[in-house]
Amino acid sequence: MAATSTVLAQRPYIGFGYPAGGQQGTTFKVKLGGQSLSDVQDAVVSGPGVTARVIEYLPRLGPIDMTLLRQQLTELRRPKAPVALAMASGMPMMTSGDTMMSSVTDAMSHPTADTTAARLAAKLEYRLGAYCNQPACGSLASLVFVEVTIAPDAPPGERELRLVTPRGGSSNPIPFHVGQLPEYCRRPMKTSDRQILGKENLALRNRPDEEAESRIMIPCTVNGQVASGEMNTYRFEARKGQHLIISVLARQLIPYIADAVPGWFQPVLALYDANGKELAYNDDYRFRPDPTIVYQVPDDGEYVLAINDAIYRGREDFVYRITIGEVPLITSVFPMGGRVGETHAIQMAGFNLDDAPLTPPDSDAAAGIHWIAASKKGFISNRVPFALDTLPEVFDKESNDTPERAQKVTLPVNVNGRIDKKDDRDVFEFTGKAGDEVVVEVLARRLDSPMDSVIKLTDATGKLLAFSDDHEDLGTGVNTHHADSYFMTKLPADGVYHVHVADTSGNGGEEYAYRLRISAPRPDFELRVINSSGSVRQKSTTAFSVIALRKDGYKGPIRLTLKNPPAGFTPYPVTMAGTQNVARLSFKADVVTTNGHACLTIIGSARIGDVEIARSAVPSEDRMQAFLWRHLVPAQDLQVIVYDPNHQIPRRVPPPLSPELVAKAKAVTAEAVAAGRVITKGQVAGRVRQLTQLYQEGLFTDDFYCERVMECGDPQ
Repeated sequence: MAATSTVLAQRPYIGFGYPAGGQQGTTFKVKLGGQSLSDVQDAVVSGPGVTARVIEYLPRLGPIDMTLLRQQLTELRRPKAPVALAMASGMPMMTSGDTMMSSVTDAMSHPTADTTAARLAAKLEYRLGAYCNQPACGSLASLVFVEVTIAPDAPPGERELRLVTPRGGSSNPIPFHVGQLPEYCRRPMKTSDRQILGKENLALRNRPDEEAESRIMIPCTVNGQVASGEMNTYRFEARKGQHLIISVLARQLIPYIADAVPGWFQPVLALYDANGKELAYNDDYRFRPDPTIVYQVPDDGEYVLAINDAIYRGREDFVYRITIGEVPLITSVFPMGGRVGETHAIQMAGFNLDDAPLTPPDSDAAAGIHWIAASKKGFISNRVPFALDTLPEVFDKESNDTPERAQKVTLPVNVNGRIDKKDDRDVFEFTGKAGDEVVVEVLARRLDSPMDSVIKLTDATGKLLAFSDDHEDLGTGVNTHHADSYFMTKLPADGVYHVHVADTSGNGGEEYAYRLRISAPRPDFELRVINSSGSVRQKSTTAFSVIALRKDGYKGPIRLTLKNPPAGFTPYPVTMAGTQNVARLSFKADVVTTNGHACLTIIGSARIGDVEIARSAVPSEDRMQAFLWRHLVPAQDLQVIVYDPNHQIPRRVPPPLSPELVAKAKAVTAEAVAAGRVITKGQVAGRVRQLTQLYQEGLFTDDFYCERVMECGDPQ
């Protein structure tokens, strides 16, 4: 291992994708913004029924690049301008810009026009029109356009979209949704300008009048992006009696934005009648930043829906998807979990759920959190979590709100309960012995309950022995308020003890459900691997960081390795000591290259008591929230690409300079020397490299490229 070199290329990064999904049975373009996307060659969407192909990559350009593009465009517009274009095989000539595409179409439809020159001119006009000198966010300024095709039978729901580069490997994943309703999509935004103090108005989007309001037909899903200071509105017709569900995906599409406060797009929804009277408003739906409006239509007529950021921020990564219609919506289920291997009678509450059966977890489902949904006439509702465990299960029985009326339970146990009304509390009684260790844990917020729990342990005299309000769980992904409670304590004496459960704010209701575990410690662990993708040079090694999330005081060793690795991948197992929470797992790639990407699984094993357990590491992205806080956002796969460093990517080859141009270049150098100006080889090489990159992108003719190279000076 010590003699083997490790080479990691720059990992590509996607900051946003627009639109963030599409309807089954459609083909459409997706605009992706990010950085380190050079030579992007492939796009991958997880799950069956969805394919994607890269149409074009538009790297971020600077002011000097723009000057060169203007010069090239001027030459193309001259009468009888010579065009010596030899585009490289596979070099795409189309972009996602509507203006450019229409220009190209016009050029192709006029047989007397110089089609090649017209196509290049249209491309240059598009690049010049899309240019932003000072992007609001540089990490979004490189663009990739992808064509996505969704099969009619593709399973609906959330997927992951990634870009792939030959050496950087797979990018970070971004959520991508397969929808079932017709979709409306606003025109993609241009790259946002940076706001300068005192000149903020110059960075506002100059939106055409026709985009001020969109007319739609419900049910549907609408896609949009919010610019700074902007409000997007949609007008639709509705019938009396319709029970409309208007729900937004925004923070769920991009959970964390590092340079934004509070750290994500905070959408606000408002519904108006045709006269502009506000009928409904929602900022947060319970504890989630993405709003939902439930509205029963009082009269036939037109209605207007508006969306904006709560403090009127905006940028191209402020992406949203709004679903509008009489669609099924689950607001809560009870119980929120059950015992492994048993049949579960699950009650659900919500809207438009008549004749919408709920599909429970499979009968052989393992312990853990599973996602379930209802289906109405083929339309799948929102998914809700359901926890399975191996402990015995009971239900809380009212009235048990004081120690005198406490509900007696036998340990170990999972209690399925509710805080039924405001200022309610549930009390449970158990018998323990001196020296026994007891764990009391609430699962509520992690199961989408709005309950903000608080728990305490008292003895028979009422003396407080342990207390917990919020307990941080790094494995909860995108939660920022760790509202569930947990403590582990040792009982001081034989006797009766009481566990008190309540909501911190005194709230309550049907949806304020919880699962309460009271048991001896069950030492265990979970694993997270950072990041969810990488690349490695052939016959070299690389490593991933693995984080252990230890549970119930587990302090034993954890052995890390690869589970059933593909042929050609050799792991170097490592043992994480009981004092460690982070370790690096290395592996060698003996394969020459991977055909696409390889999916790996990192596994950790440990012997706890008399039982050997194994846990798979969840691929995760280390994301920053609002300049400071970091979170582990789970991903579906751990993807690795093995690349050949000697592989040459096909590119457009610049033509050699003619003897006349070489002579002119030498004359330029001689003139500079005579005038006392020094032209270094580094300066010439840098300028030629810049020209070559623009030439390879297909933005220059052969003649223009050669003339600009000549102006650099002696190419020798």
